[in-house]
Amino acid sequence: MGNMERKDSHVKRPKGGMITMPFIFANEICEKLAVVGFGANMISYLTLQLNLPLTKSANTLTNFSGTASLTPLLGAFISDAYAGRFWTITIASIIYQIGMICLTISAVLPKLRPPPCKGDNQVCQEANSGQLAILYVSLLLTAIGSGGIRPCVVAFGADQFDEKDPKQATATWKFFNWYYFCMGISMLVAVTVVVYIQDNIGWGWGLGIPTVAMALSIIAFLVGYPLYRNLDPAGSPFTRLVQVLVAAFRKRNLPMVSDPKLLYENQDLDAPISVAGKLLHSKHMKFLDKAAIVTAEDDIKSSSTPNLWRLNTVHRVEELKSVIRMGPIWAAGILLITAYAQQGTFSLQQAKTMDRHLTKSFEIPAGSMSVFTLTSMLTTIVFYDRIFVPLTRKLTGTERGISFLTRMGIGFAISVLATFVAGFVEIKRKQVAFKSGLLDKPHAIIPISVFWLIPQYCLHGVAEAFMSIGHLEFFYDQSPESMRSTAMALFWMAISVGNYISTLLVSMVHKFSEKPDGSNWLPNDNLNKGKLEYFYWLITLLQVCNLIYYLFCAKLYTFKPIQVHSTAQDYVEELEDIELRPHV
Repeated sequence: MGNMERKDSHVKRPKGGMITMPFIFANEICEKLAVVGFGANMISYLTLQLNLPLTKSANTLTNFSGTASLTPLLGAFISDAYAGRFWTITIASIIYQIGMICLTISAVLPKLRPPPCKGDNQVCQEANSGQLAILYVSLLLTAIGSGGIRPCVVAFGADQFDEKDPKQATATWKFFNWYYFCMGISMLVAVTVVVYIQDNIGWGWGLGIPTVAMALSIIAFLVGYPLYRNLDPAGSPFTRLVQVLVAAFRKRNLPMVSDPKLLYENQDLDAPISVAGKLLHSKHMKFLDKAAIVTAEDDIKSSSTPNLWRLNTVHRVEELKSVIRMGPIWAAGILLITAYAQQGTFSLQQAKTMDRHLTKSFEIPAGSMSVFTLTSMLTTIVFYDRIFVPLTRKLTGTERGISFLTRMGIGFAISVLATFVAGFVEIKRKQVAFKSGLLDKPHAIIPISVFWLIPQYCLHGVAEAFMSIGHLEFFYDQSPESMRSTAMALFWMAISVGNYISTLLVSMVHKFSEKPDGSNWLPNDNLNKGKLEYFYWLITLLQVCNLIYYLFCAKLYTFKPIQVHSTAQDYVEELEDIELRPHV
């Protein structure tokens, strides 16, 4: 009995589980402090320090956010196929660190920025090509770094819990809630403390602090290395998907087999990519099943491994089906990000024109307004985990309370309300500007409290707590296990496309709403003379259409069919667990 306990402590206890969470959460907190620390107020840096026009600044920011959310596809591929999640996160963090150091240096050295604006008329010299090149290289390095960190950290944290262990069955979805909570806390510090430092002390300190935080995140992550449960990469997931497509195309003229049991299975071949369980045959997309039809040409008896460009197992075919089934749900998340992106651009510009004083001497920085989004998001997460789930669990009998698809639907509906309300708040802001005779004074502070913006910020926060966490759960749960970094990359890719659509939408509205007198909905120089409320309501209308589309997709969605392995080794381990339980 003593030998068995020693074996258990050496083999099982040190790897994975809750003991690894402080290191992973410490990494995420410091990394998000760095990301949000310069991202939340970057619009101010571009307009006030580099003297770029508002629309160019907004598009630069959304293009950067889009690129930073697109690179995770590359990071996920490297992680799933070759390096594994731990080393991908580590190398990517170092690249990100270099980018932040470059950005901080550009903020400290005066020669790397244009001179300050002169005179009462604010005559400004825009940043030259060399100064912009330094900015873009810095942003590119951070985007590449994000590509390795973002898809892997979430999946790596969830990997620390063994899906086959009943005691850890609910730990994964709780991890997503608390991962997002820790991320929100660090973002809250970033948009309050760091943004305040940037606006009132200087950008050198304001970017230097996040840079130091990033260095600490790398150290924290490396310290936990001996404790982590590291899953080996199982080869390129993209190659496997293409192999199934090629094999199905090659056998497109073959008649379907009468019984799915006749389709090719090879448990030894699939062992590295089905540790948590084998995907079972599903009735949908039958044309892909032809990739698993055995013919005389395949000659499977002469070799244990067939030519995978001609013949694939049912598990591999179902991997591709799972990815295809996830596509429509993935697409539904894009427009919510487009709506959310306006908080960092036009909502922030609204805040700059409003009275932000809490007291006579203290003024809320415009970039800190997202504190209300984060506070409402954090409050909603705690409410969801501690009150909502236990209550709904009694009604539905489901461990999660509600499914992640239902959770996402609630988030979509609340996001519609957020942009709808934002339009009316903009009307109120302009009415006060008109009554005060300030319509022609773009830099004047309108005598209306910035707290009028709180409803739209808070509603976006509640929507994110429902939709984004539900999206994460959906991708991790429904993706093939060997493609979970790739699935997390799809989450960030939705954010990428959402930001690019925001850029496209802003550019199109700016162009097509322009009148002969030069006025348009989204003017560069004076928001008071624009029609920002129309822009918000255009996004609202698009979101209503998107919600209808999502409800249709969710109704038709088929969950992946999986059979958990039951091997002799599993049985022995279960007996050992039962025997040891009184002593643990």
